[in-house]
Amino acid sequence: MSSAVSVFDPSDTFLSPLIDYLRGHPKRIVFPDGNDPRVLRVASELVRLEVVAPILLGKRADIQSTARKLDIKLDFIGIIEPEQSADFTLFCERFRKVERYRRVKVADPAEVMAKPAYYGAMMLQYGYADGLVGGNLTLPSAFYRALFYMLKRMPGLDSAGSCTALSMPHRPDLGTRGTLFLADCAVIPSPSVTQLSMLAVETARVAGALLNETPRVAMISFSTRGSAQNPATQRVVAATGLARERARKERVAMEIDGEMAVDAAIDPASAAIKSPNSILGGRANVLIFPDQNAAHASYKLLEHAAGAWPGGQLILGLVRPAAKVSRFASERTIFRAAVATAVRSVAYRAIIESE
Repeated sequence: MSSAVSVFDPSDTFLSPLIDYLRGHPKRIVFPDGNDPRVLRVASELVRLEVVAPILLGKRADIQSTARKLDIKLDFIGIIEPEQSADFTLFCERFRKVERYRRVKVADPAEVMAKPAYYGAMMLQYGYADGLVGGNLTLPSAFYRALFYMLKRMPGLDSAGSCTALSMPHRPDLGTRGTLFLADCAVIPSPSVTQLSMLAVETARVAGALLNETPRVAMISFSTRGSAQNPATQRVVAATGLARERARKERVAMEIDGEMAVDAAIDPASAAIKSPNSILGGRANVLIFPDQNAAHASYKLLEHAAGAWPGGQLILGLVRPAAKVSRFASERTIFRAAVATAVRSVAYRAIIESE
């Protein structure tokens, strides 16, 4: 199976500019589930394109054996077997310090650090890697547990979230050249008003970095501009105002409006009737849903019924960029998550250095 055909399509209007950018800014991305044929093919393609230095975690002999079966060369692909690594003892000691700081006792540090997800998150936290992509062989709860335990929150944020980029090359009229960002499809089941505002601003940061244009954020509801009023719609209205204020204080360039139905957010004809004075004009490229049920259902419908190309769940609110892909993820999804995470790492450095 050729990775060049199945992983990256040069006509992809979302990924192609990111690939070109990363050729001048290659980043180190760690894959905790390294002994996965999909990850090996993705790693090979990232090296071929000279955009990412992949680091695979797992048993070295197993990874080498899988690579031989797939006829994949491991040149410029790093392999780390956590328990045999030179940094294993150091990472165990750092884990002890985290436990002492949090005043908890979870488990034997060596037992925890032997788990690739924890080892990879530790690498990311302390700068041994620029980004992390995982979950392809791990239960979501286990992956998130490792990530949220090891990585610090961004200054001023008390919760993490996620967003995803979906591209529809056959619908360039939607979003930005066919790409829409949706949140939160994976992490926060029922976001509060404060969390919705956080999701709006942090997703806008991601969209701005990856699209290289001003994010246009729609706060989604079943109601548009008060066409129906109840506590659910009022919650979205409140979150819109708070997000607008957060963006102003944090100097995040974005346009935002809400509450509005999806058609008013992404269809100019609907917007002209339902919300004629909206700054978005039916051309939103970021959709913030009121809860995870709505976001996840929309994400799956776009993927399976509309042919959208997913790029994993990009984690928001942490000091380092990471992405989660599902156990069913295609090579293309893992590749898109890795490229997006690598580009985000450049933007993250700028944010941290400005603090």
